[in-house]
Formats: sequence, structure tokens, C-alpha cells
Amino acid sequence: MRRLQINHLTTYHYSEAVTLLPHKLLLRPREGQDIHIESSELKIYPRHQLKWQRDVSDNALALATFSESSHRLSIDSQVTLQHFDNEPLNFLVADYAVYFPFEYDSFERRDLEPYLAVIYSQDRQVMDLWLQQFWRTGQRVETYLLLEWINKAIATGFYYQQREEPGVQTPATTLANGTGSCRDFATLFTEACRHLGLAARFVSGYQYASELLHGQGSTHAWSEVYLPGVGWKGFDSTSGKVVGHHHIAVAVSRHPETVPPVAGSFYSVNAQSPVMDVTVHVSDIQNPVSIESASTTEK
Repeated sequence: MRRLQINHLTTYHYSEAVTLLPHKLLLRPREGQDIHIESSELKIYPRHQLKWQRDVSDNALALATFSESSHRLSIDSQVTLQHFDNEPLNFLVADYAVYFPFEYDSFERRDLEPYLAVIYSQDRQVMDLWLQQFWRTGQRVETYLLLEWINKAIATGFYYQQREEPGVQTPATTLANGTGSCRDFATLFTEACRHLGLAARFVSGYQYASELLHGQGSTHAWSEVYLPGVGWKGFDSTSGKVVGHHHIAVAVSRHPETVPPVAGSFYSVNAQSPVMDVTVHVSDIQNPVSIESASTTEK
């Protein structure tokens, strides 16, 4: 078991007082048999009301509504948790799904339909061509090995590039450029699985690793694939590894652009470009490590 502490501070600075419209916050990790939250505190400025709810993907979503104008918006999330997923490779796929291709159980397939449908359908031809290096019609291969090949091919065959721009690249763009951020790599892997008929979803959250590359940061994105007999299994296409106790999932979604940590808008009399400062620290409580600090201008 590993005990982790997450400090995530987001601050917006405005050139004049603005009227803040409701903001959706996805900052609380998803609890389960692998993650137990010991404590969680959310501090927000200016004066506000906070309501917690569950979205359609069962993510813990906080909705903040504000009652006063301000030159600044500050959202400070502090979480301490226990992570128990020490053996991510200790799993057994159901017999009928050990080898690919296979068909999902008809009852499960109905619930998995949203995660089987490709999002970037315009990239189908490019994706099909790229996937031929891993599998061709008529071949039979172990399902886990197929996923591992694709995951590692993205991690080793593309150049990681931190991007401050919102949203994700299309899979075709990532393939053409040979570069991308963690969310771009997760999107490519997720869409690759769907093109093969495997249910997959996008995951946003945090990563703890003392050996992280400079600038890679601790906010992170990866993918989960639904494997019969196992459930949703995480694959990190930035590192090429199976997800374990160094990954902390916050939100899952069918679409990669619907789960940013903070989403909201404001109204002001004059046009302006607020400055957004984000500081994230993920540390092992027994061996603290400070990982990320970033400052960007949002337009």
C-alpha cells in the first residue's frame, strides 16, 4: 500500500473584476477497491456555494456557483489517499476473451456501446492502416499482448510534448506529427482499441513518480480497456506501462475533451485574457517529491 498526498492549486487572475459563472470541478479521485481517500479538502475563493453530484460516468463532480465579483479565482484541492494496486499485472482474462478477436457478452455489450463507438470517424482509414502492424484480419493473437504492443508502440514511437492548448489532437494528427501530450497519446490508444472492437475510455487524473521527466508534470491522462473477467484495465501510453499504484484516476469519459479538472467561464465588461497559474504536487507521504509547477495565459 502507498500513501499519497495531492495538492492541486488553480488560480485565475483577471485585469478587472469579473462575474464568475458556474464552474465544474473534477478534482476528487475515484474511490474503489484500489483507492481509499483518507481526507479531502476543497478551498475556493471568492465567496461561493458548492454542490457535489455524480455525473453520467459516476465521477465525483463539484459545482461551484459564485455570489460576488472578483479579480481572482482560486481553487485549492488537497487530498490524502491510500493506494492498494501494487500488482497491476496480477489478473486473469475470461477464457473466451484470452485471444483476439472475441465477442463481448451480449448483455455487457449493450452497456459498452458508447465505449465501442469511434469518435474521430474521419480518421478511420489512417487508423486502420496504422493498426495493420499489430493485427490483420484472420490473425489470432493473445488479447493482452495486442494491447501491450499498441501501448508500447505509442510510448516508444512518438515524442512526448507538453501542450498548453486546450483539447486533444485527433489520432491522425498525432500519427502525422509523431508528437503529442499524454492526453493525445491516450486518445490515440483509446481510438485504436475501438477500431479493433474493444471497449475503451479516456481517464484523467494524477501520476506519482519520483523519476518523472522534467516538465512532464503530475497531472496525467491514460486509457482503460474493458476486458471480460477483469473489468476496466488501465494502459498508460506515455510510459508504455500498465496502470498501477502510481496512477490516481479522477474522471473517466467516453470523450477525451469532457473531463478537464476545472471548467467554467466568466463575464466582464471589457475583453481580457486572464492568466491561469496551476501548481500540482503529488508526493509519497513517506518520501515527498514536488513534481509540477506551471503558468499559462488562457485566451
